Amino acid sequence: MPFCVGGAAAVLLFVVPIADLEFEIRAFIVLGLTVAGTYLPDVIIRNAQTKRKLALTQGLPDALDLLVICAEAGLSLDAALKRVSAEMARATPEMADEFHLTAIELSYIPDRRQAFDNLNDRTDLAAIRGVVNTLTQTKKYGTPLEQSLRVLATEFRGERMMKAEEKAAKLPATLTIPLILFILPSLFVVLLGPAVLSTLDNFINM
Repeated sequence: MPFCVGGAAAVLLFVVPIADLEFEIRAFIVLGLTVAGTYLPDVIIRNAQTKRKLALTQGLPDALDLLVICAEAGLSLDAALKRVSAEMARATPEMADEFHLTAIELSYIPDRRQAFDNLNDRTDLAAIRGVVNTLTQTKKYGTPLEQSLRVLATEFRGERMMKAEEKAAKLPATLTIPLILFILPSLFVVLLGPAVLSTLDNFINM
């Protein structure tokens, strides 16, 4: 990316000059675009990673509810993951992709723990790690799968509700500056403008 962006900028500014600029300014522009091209992929990837983690976090409680239903219906973990991935393909495609890939790995990897570790490595989320630990302990100790998943789903849904309430509580403080800068001046103009104009007319008539 830095070589492509810097090379394209050098060609446009030096070989085929699209603007009549001094040499120092053109060199500075080329250097700036080269540096920007160096950091641009990291910024794009980090932004995509943040959006994907947010989508996974928001879709996890619904996915766990569907897993509980599938487990209560008697499906195995592999079949339940495939069914949930098919049901959530439209609502949360990120979660559907992860569950589908995990179900495929569970079907051909001899060590099932490795498939869960791969899920942890791909997502890098504390909530997913909690689900993986629960599934591993359920498989190891023979505890009821649907009960453990139901507890996790309730917990994650409560956390999502708490985050929503926290954002709602921060909303008045966030809107204070736009209110002062944009809404109050317009309100003052609408309310006080006629009175000021009427007063000016009276002074002029006097």
